[in-house]
Amino acid sequence: MNENKDTRLPPHLHDIQREVEGYARAFGLDFYETIFEVLGYDEVNMVAAYGGFPNRYPHWRFGMEYEQLSKGYEYGLSKIYEMVINNNPSYAYLLESNMDVDQKLVMAHVYGHVDFFKHNFSFAHTNRKMMDEMANHATRVRRIIDRVGIEPVESFIDRTLSLENLIYQHAPHFAPKVRKDPGAPEERIEVRGFKYDREYMSGFINPRAFLDEQRKKLEDERAKSKKFPEKPERDVLLFLLDHAPLERWEADIVSVVRDEAYYFAPQGQTKIMNEGWASFWHSTIMTTRALKDSEIIDYADHHSGTMGTRPGVINPYKLGIELWRHIEDRWNRGRFGKEYDECDDLRARRAWDKKTGLGRKKIFEVRKHYNDITFIDEFLTAEFAAEQKLFVYGFNEKGNRWEILDREFQKVKQKLLQQLTNFGQPIIEVVDGNFENRGELLLAHRHDGVDLRVDYAKDTLGNLQALWRRPVGIVTRVDGKGVLMRFDGRDHTDRKVDF
Repeated sequence: MNENKDTRLPPHLHDIQREVEGYARAFGLDFYETIFEVLGYDEVNMVAAYGGFPNRYPHWRFGMEYEQLSKGYEYGLSKIYEMVINNNPSYAYLLESNMDVDQKLVMAHVYGHVDFFKHNFSFAHTNRKMMDEMANHATRVRRIIDRVGIEPVESFIDRTLSLENLIYQHAPHFAPKVRKDPGAPEERIEVRGFKYDREYMSGFINPRAFLDEQRKKLEDERAKSKKFPEKPERDVLLFLLDHAPLERWEADIVSVVRDEAYYFAPQGQTKIMNEGWASFWHSTIMTTRALKDSEIIDYADHHSGTMGTRPGVINPYKLGIELWRHIEDRWNRGRFGKEYDECDDLRARRAWDKKTGLGRKKIFEVRKHYNDITFIDEFLTAEFAAEQKLFVYGFNEKGNRWEILDREFQKVKQKLLQQLTNFGQPIIEVVDGNFENRGELLLAHRHDGVDLRVDYAKDTLGNLQALWRRPVGIVTRVDGKGVLMRFDGRDHTDRKVDF
């Protein structure tokens, strides 16, 4: 066991950390050095308001988040048990008022998270020194405020934050695009003219004026046919950085917001897997190794509180831990492969147990190669959905109440995958940076069942227009019909289009 070089814990908590870390490593978890700090509830709320980082750029939203967390704690509505940062070394925070059994649970949970951060492919391209990078971002923004003033900077951050989800979350897994210099000259078009048999006849058959005229026609055709961008661009913030007429300080802020959006994106893509993995391991470590007899009731109470569910709300802790257990059980019993899949005898399927014992190996493999969508798509079975009583719900207009609409497995699975795709948000792309040859920005909503909220769309167009400095529009569907929503800086207009 590698003992932490940096510990900021009182002696008895340091002993607990060494004990829990030993159990975690013995089970095969592999994680970065993890530094725990003990904070009072007010300090925990402050750090949580900054997304787990002790230093972020100044903005009013962090203050509002702090107020909300503080009221939740004071009124007994919520309590933060753990926070952990994807960093190397990783940092995690313990609440000072927690009992020792809670500290054990949190430490075991944290080691599960850090193992996941280190090995899951979604985090492979994240900045492992983000603690330092966040501090650098704070310094950059404060210097801009000193030069420009707090009000214009805060107003610009407000606008940019409304666009922070307009990135392409999977972009880090592809080779970076070559960002072409917009001022670079175009490749010269080669014009051959008419064929000729004798070299000395070339000047008569293809005079220079004729060739220049033909070249100009081809260049004009190329300019008209060339799309800008050539392909739809999912990373709207990158497109704005490359092409919007931003001042240097504005581009710096857009860059900061975009960097942080890409850092946090994998956590959104793996929420169910990640929380389920950490919960699976804190449950395993606590119930098989770390619990004292006197701590069982308190542990059961706090663990069950985390696993609680309510209709219509996905609890990533509960869904995740149960699906990890389901996978381990299936591979321990050999409930996979061609023979099992083709067995249509329900009694035989229920009794199926080849005692293969491959469950633990399988879950470590899965935690490396999947995200929430592929995890659910691959491993959420009809048997699991029935066991967990999963269903689709909706609002009954006639009965004026929420109710179960469907228990059919494929519909349940489809609804769940739809909620996870692009974090359940509409997919937006830049399709034209010079719409109708007027310098207008045109976006398109790739409609896949998620409608735009018209009020949100109008607000977002207003913020985009402020950055683009020209009219902006988006093509979408409203009531099943194609609509172009446009904002020119003063007025919102709509017009029907084929879409």
